[in-house]
Amino acid sequence: MNLRDLSEFVKPHRTVPILPWTAADRWDLSVKRVLIVIFGLAIFGLGDALIIESGLGNTPWSVLAQGISLKSGLTIGTSTLLIGVAVLLSWIPLHVRLGFSTIANILVIATFIEIGTRVFPLQEGNLLGFVYVIVGIVMVGAGSALYITCGLGKGPRDGMMTGLHNRTGVRVGRVRLGIEVVVSILGALLGGTLGIGTLLFALFIGQSLAISFGALARLTAK
Repeated sequence: MNLRDLSEFVKPHRTVPILPWTAADRWDLSVKRVLIVIFGLAIFGLGDALIIESGLGNTPWSVLAQGISLKSGLTIGTSTLLIGVAVLLSWIPLHVRLGFSTIANILVIATFIEIGTRVFPLQEGNLLGFVYVIVGIVMVGAGSALYITCGLGKGPRDGMMTGLHNRTGVRVGRVRLGIEVVVSILGALLGGTLGIGTLLFALFIGQSLAISFGALARLTAK
């Protein structure tokens, strides 16, 4: 693959592509689709764990959960649950519906975050910490693209992202960037801890997702 081919391969996709494994319905289950969903969510969870273990700051949603926890006295776990419920409620005006992946998102990502934080050694702001963040962003973007393109429903945050994209026509990468920046700012205002890893995630996760959509579309078109 030459430089021109590589440049074309990583060109961001403007929307969510329709791929050979895309389902006709949120509950149109098959062994292949279920395996792709689980594999994508596992990659997502491990990528998130890498960012947590980088020592350079959590993802924006974790910053928000921490801020709510500090202000309310609730645990971060309870705060995360409440955030998830609130995000799901935002689906109503966006006309996004629950599906198989919505449930799998909660279970599989949490499981693999737990596995990843046990397996990946914690870094303390060194060069390897930055590698963790970059690889984590790539993995979260790729994992998200895999499970979203199955068409079996979305997780709370990705449902908000694609719902806003469909309602506004704004590119999916830009919508994701906007959400992550707003969540980071809210979390910081509430007392959550920001780090360079948080900012890098907020800035580049949308692009990572859009590039992953494009790469999958081009790979399956051959």
